[in-house]
Parts: sequence; C-alpha cells; structure tokens
Amino acid sequence: MAAPAKVDALAGLVLGRYRAVRPLGSGGSGSVWLAVDERSGMEVALKVVSREGNGGARAEREALVARRLRHERCQRTYQLASDEHHVYIAYEYVPGRNLRQAIRAGGVDDPTAIEATAQVLDALAYAHSRGIVHRDVKPANVLLVEDEEVSVRLLDFGLAQLQGADPLTEHGDVPGTLAYISPERLRGEGGGPASDIWSAGVMLWEALAGWHPFWGPSLTATAKKIKSGAPPLESARPDLPRALLAVVERALERDPADRPPADELADRLRRAGELRRARRPTVSPARSGPAFVRRLAPRVLPALFAALLAGWSVSTFPFFPAGWALGLAFAAAALTLCHERGGLALALVAPVFPLGNLSSGLAYLYVLGAAAWLAIHWRRPRWALLAVWGPLLAPIGALGFVPLLVQPARGAARRALQAGTAVLAAAVVAGVEGWTLPLAGVQPPLDLADVGSAVAAAKVLASALAHHPRLPALAALLAAAAALLPLARKHGPRGLAAYAGGFLVAAVLLFPEPMVVALVACVVATGVGLALYDRRRAG
Repeated sequence: MAAPAKVDALAGLVLGRYRAVRPLGSGGSGSVWLAVDERSGMEVALKVVSREGNGGARAEREALVARRLRHERCQRTYQLASDEHHVYIAYEYVPGRNLRQAIRAGGVDDPTAIEATAQVLDALAYAHSRGIVHRDVKPANVLLVEDEEVSVRLLDFGLAQLQGADPLTEHGDVPGTLAYISPERLRGEGGGPASDIWSAGVMLWEALAGWHPFWGPSLTATAKKIKSGAPPLESARPDLPRALLAVVERALERDPADRPPADELADRLRRAGELRRARRPTVSPARSGPAFVRRLAPRVLPALFAALLAGWSVSTFPFFPAGWALGLAFAAAALTLCHERGGLALALVAPVFPLGNLSSGLAYLYVLGAAAWLAIHWRRPRWALLAVWGPLLAPIGALGFVPLLVQPARGAARRALQAGTAVLAAAVVAGVEGWTLPLAGVQPPLDLADVGSAVAAAKVLASALAHHPRLPALAALLAAAAALLPLARKHGPRGLAAYAGGFLVAAVLLFPEPMVVALVACVVATGVGLALYDRRRAG
C-alpha cells in the first residue's frame, strides 16, 4: 500500500470526534494512533489507511471482519469511516506491546509463550467457527497486554478470508508474511484454518527457541526451508518436555489435514504447559548446551542472589553463632530453588536481627523496607533481588552494566526500582566494608550506632545522601537507563545509538571526572552488544 498517513493528515478532529495524541506504530497496512474520542472521552486506537491500491479495500475488510468477532482475544472495533483519501478504523485501545517486540526484548519466558499462543488459538478457534481465516498470524499481529497475567489480542484481520466473500488478491498472489506462511499456501492452494494453525506453530517455535526456524538469507531460501518442513524444536530446546514438543510438532505438520483444530491445539498446549510447571524436566549432560544454560540461569541466579544477601548480612553484622552465615546462605538458596517466595522471604528476614544488634532504629527501618519490597514482588518473586548486582559490580567499576542486568524484571517501574536500589545497595556495602564507591567517588558515612527509631535512622541515611549528591544522581541515571533500554531496543540500532548517546551526555554533565569513562564504556558496550545480538537473531 501507499505510505502511511503523515502527522499533518491527523491535524484537528478526525471524523469530527477523534483527536490524535501520539503515533502507536506504522507498517505496510497503515499507521495507528492513540486518539481521544472527544464525545465520550475514551481513548481509542485509530488506524489510518490510504485508499491507494488495495489498502482501502483491505481496511474495510478488516473492519467488517472485526465487527463479526466478539471475542475477548480479538480487538474490538468501534467505528469504520472514510473520506476520499483514507479509511479510518477506531479500535479499543489496550496498552501493551506486540509479541515481536517482547521477544526481541527478551521479555517472553516459556509460560508466557505457551499461554499467549494458547490465547491466540482461542481467538482463531472463534474466528474459524464463523468462517474467517486470518491468513497473517505472526508475532507483530499479537498484542501482549500490559498486565500481571498473560493476556493477548489478535490484531489485523486485513488479509482475512471470509467464507463466501470475494477475494482481495489476484490468482497466484500469496498474502501474508512469508516466514509464517504454510507450505500449502506456497504451493498455490487457498489455505484454510489449518494454515492459521501452522502460523501459530511457527510463532510458538520461535518464542520457545529464541530464533526463527525458517529465516534465510533471501526470500527464496526462506521459502525453500518452509517447503522442507520445520526442524524439530528439540534440536534447539532439548530441555522441553516431550508433551510440549509433540504439540509444536503437530501444529507444524506439512500435511494440513494432520494439524489439529485450534481449540484442540489450545487445550493440548495448556496441558503441556501445566505438565512443565508440575515436573521439572531432566536433561542429560550429553544433550545439554546453550539452550539448557538459558533455562538453568533463571533458576540458579535468584537462588545465588538470595544466598548472597543472607550470607553477607549475617557474616558482616555479628549476632548469629559462627557458621550460621554459611548455613543461612545455603538455606536461602535451597528454599529459592524449591519455592521462590519462601526463598525471597528468608533472604529478606536474615538481616533483621544482625541489624538490630547494630541499631534498633535501622532494624525497624529495614523491616519496613523489606516488607514493602516483598509486597511489590510477591506475584513475581523470581527477579526480586536483581539489585544485588550493584554490590557485585561496584568494586570493579562496572555499575554501567546494571541497566542491562536488571532487564529480567517485568515492567519499566520495577526495572528502574531495581537499578536505583542496586546503586544504593552498593553504597551501603561500601560504607560497611570501608571502601570507596567507584563512579560516585564517595565512602558514605553510616554512623547508625545507638539510633533507636526508624525515623532517626532514615534521617541519618538521608543526610548521607544529601552530603554526596552524585550518589542519588547515579541511582536516578541508571534507573532511567534501565526503564528506557527496552524502548531503545524496540527501535533497533538507531534507538540503541540514541540510548547510548543520551546516557553519555547525562553522564558527562553529572560526573565530569575521568571515572565516568568506565560508566559510559559499559553503556556503549551494552548498546553495541544488543544491536549485534538482535541483528544475528533476525537473520
């Protein structure tokens, strides 16, 4: 289609009621804007498509299909209208990002991938029961809603095939995105519900493996790989249970008649996901590899962080008998491996009595902070202690890697909180151990002996921060960097370059000493490394 509508095309009220706020995205099917309905005050996603070529007809087809789909996993349509230049569709606005962006940002773990695909299959089952085939199922057309629970919306039915409706494409044309098109459609067959199943299977294969099964150096190479069939997912993820591998294999059967219907596949997928949560798979050393390491790290690192917090606090502040530090560290790690919430709670409780032996006021203040921390991370405890990276990296001047290393935390606010806390935790450890904090260049005084109330302890800590303003400035800078990194990565190399450049300017303004070189070097290395990694994954 023609180029998406420009900003000035949305000046004033669109259709006499929608006021554009900001662009949400653009692509081959048009541009989408966050807009406010001036009549109802409701936010909507306003899609604008040029009438040139088949764009207008496809947009009208999309709206027609969307109006027939009243399902919680399909984006709801409010209004379809047009003028001589454009077609406009007002959809419900749901904050989130598409599955493609989430995969590239490393924000899709196995349970999320499984449940998101199952929900897409729910939407497809509903559409198929009404004679509608999507024909363009891919991660970019799946909206992952910003929510604590996995929730998706299937988008863009502009290429949908309706039973009894006239086709929008010429004979021999294969609409859709090549990498997700089924073999039968490449052979020139029309494609039915089973073709959507194939596309969903490719999407799940990609999310679980971390790379696409068919992408090649050219369109011809990609098409050839599709016609040859998908490689076994087991080759990329030998740690996955056989039940899950079998579900993906069924979705990617070369013969469309062998693929299960969407509702059946969704049920099988959820049962396989429950089996994976109920029983951890075993992997023999001969079959272990990078994929196994990727799956092991999310279990081992949280346990290690819990052990470090419990062990260091107990060994540094005298209270428990000799040998208890090692025992509590081991207990925190073991409990985290078995029950993440329990391990987090034990790691947070361990410092209470040693701190109370030093200062009752500090202990009271810590209990309040630990309780708040536990409440914030109660639903997602796995990455609650990412702030431990601060004390680990500070002695070698590598605090600049903190924004990257706290990315497993879900949500920009949590990532910012972890990064800022990492700097403050490094300062506390520096003050206790008596070494100078790299980058901030201070040795914070922490004279808390005989402080008997939480308020008094808070005043002492606030005074220490006020005397060393570069410390909270560093915490704020790294917190902002942690929150913005996924957004920069979303925009590819240019976004990462802007991220590194902006950080450089802010760091030079805040830290004019030579020590800022190490901080900037870490951030530049992060940007370059992520750009190269994403490029390699994209093929």
